[in-house]
Amino acid sequence: MAVQFGGDSSLTRDGSDPRQSYTAALVVLTGVFFIWGFATVLNDTLVPHFKAAFGLDYAQSLLVQLAFYLGYFIMGLPAAKVLERTGYKLAVVLGLLGMAVSAAAFVPAAILESYDMFLVALFLLASSITLLQVAANPYVAVIGSARTASSRLNLVQAFNSLGTTLAPLFGAYLIFGRSASGTVHGAVTLSANQRAADIHTVELPYVLIAVVLLALALLVWRVRLPDLGKETRRAARSERAKHSLWRHRNLVFGVPAIVLYMICEIGIGSTLVNFISRPDIGAMTHEEAGTYTVLYWGGAMTGRFVGAWLLRWISPGRLLAAVSIGALVLAGVAITSSGHLAMWSLIAVGLCNSIMFPTIFTLGIRGLGPLTEEGSGLLIMAIAGGALAELQGRLADHIGLQLSYLLPWACYLFILFYAVWGCRPTGALHDERLVS
Repeated sequence: MAVQFGGDSSLTRDGSDPRQSYTAALVVLTGVFFIWGFATVLNDTLVPHFKAAFGLDYAQSLLVQLAFYLGYFIMGLPAAKVLERTGYKLAVVLGLLGMAVSAAAFVPAAILESYDMFLVALFLLASSITLLQVAANPYVAVIGSARTASSRLNLVQAFNSLGTTLAPLFGAYLIFGRSASGTVHGAVTLSANQRAADIHTVELPYVLIAVVLLALALLVWRVRLPDLGKETRRAARSERAKHSLWRHRNLVFGVPAIVLYMICEIGIGSTLVNFISRPDIGAMTHEEAGTYTVLYWGGAMTGRFVGAWLLRWISPGRLLAAVSIGALVLAGVAITSSGHLAMWSLIAVGLCNSIMFPTIFTLGIRGLGPLTEEGSGLLIMAIAGGALAELQGRLADHIGLQLSYLLPWACYLFILFYAVWGCRPTGALHDERLVS
C-alpha cells in the first residue's frame, strides 16, 4: 500500500519516483526531529541549574517545564491553522526560525538575570516547536504504508532521541561544567557574583543552538519537500464535516495517554540529576550526574531503533503493553530501593519510554481517515501534559523526591490500559489518500 497526496501534481510532474521524493523529505526531517529533541531535553539541564542559580525550590524550578509545555497547549490549534494556510514546508521553516529567535532571547534574559524572561523565552521556543510537531508527525505517519506507520514514526523519532541523548552532555559541559553550582558535591550557597556568573553560562549554548537552527531553516527552504495541495485540504474539510472525532475510542483515550506519558518522560528527566546527586543514591555533582542522564535518553533512542524493527512483526498494542509493564516494574524498584539499584532502575525507564509516544500517536490516528489532521492536532496538544510535571515538583517538596515518582508510576498504569483495550479503533474510516 502506497500513499499518494491527491491533487499535488508536483510529486510526479518531473517524472521522478514519488517514493524517492518521500525518502529525501524524511532525511531532511530527521534533522528537524533531532534539533527539537535536543532543545527540548536541554530543559532537563536548566531545571537543576536554575534551581541553584536562582535559589528555587523543586516546584519553582519545574516552572521551566510548565512554561515550555504551556506553549503546546496554547499554540496547538493556532499551529494547525498556520499549517493549513502555509503547507508543510513553509510551516517547518517558520518553526525553525521561531526557535532560533527564541533561543537568542536567552541572551537578554541572562543579561537582565530575569527568571521570568527565561520562562517567556522557553514558552516561545515551545510554541515554535509545536508548529514543527503539528507538521512533521502526521506527515511522517501518512507518507508510506499505513501498516508500517508506527515503525516509520518510531524510526524518525529515534533521531529525535539522538538529540535528547546528546543534549545532556552538551548541557553538562557547557552549563554545569562552567558553573559554580554544577561542579561541587551537595548543596552549595552561592554569592551574588557566583549566581550572576552561573546565570550567564546559558548564553553560549543557546547562541550556538540559534545558529544551527538558522542553518537548518535554510536547508529545509532549499530542499524539495512534497506537500498536500491546498485544493486537497479544502476538499477534505467538507468530507471531515460528516464525521466526529469523539466516536473513535483510540483517539479519545489516546489524548490522555499522551498527556500522562509526557508527565512520566518530563517528570523523570527533569529530576534525574537531583535524584542521582543525592548522597543515598549516586552521591555525585550535578556535572557528573548530568552525564548519566545521557543513558536515560540514550535508552529511549536505542529503544526506538529496536522498536522500529520489532514493530514490523509485533503489533503496536502488544509492544506498548510490554514496555508499560517494564516501566511499572523499574519505577517501582526506583521508589522502594536506594543506591545504585534505584539509580540504574530509574535510568532504565528511558528504554521503556522509547516507543511510547510514537506508538500511542500512530494508534491514536489509526482509522481516522479524513479526520487524521484534526486527530493529530489533538494528540500534539496533549504534549502539553509535560507542563503537569510541575506536579511532581510539588510532590517532591512535600513527600520527598523519591516518593514523588509514584506519580509517573500511576501514569504508566493508564498507558498499560490504553495498550490492552483503549487503543482498539471504533468506527474506522476509509482514507482516500491510501491506495493499494
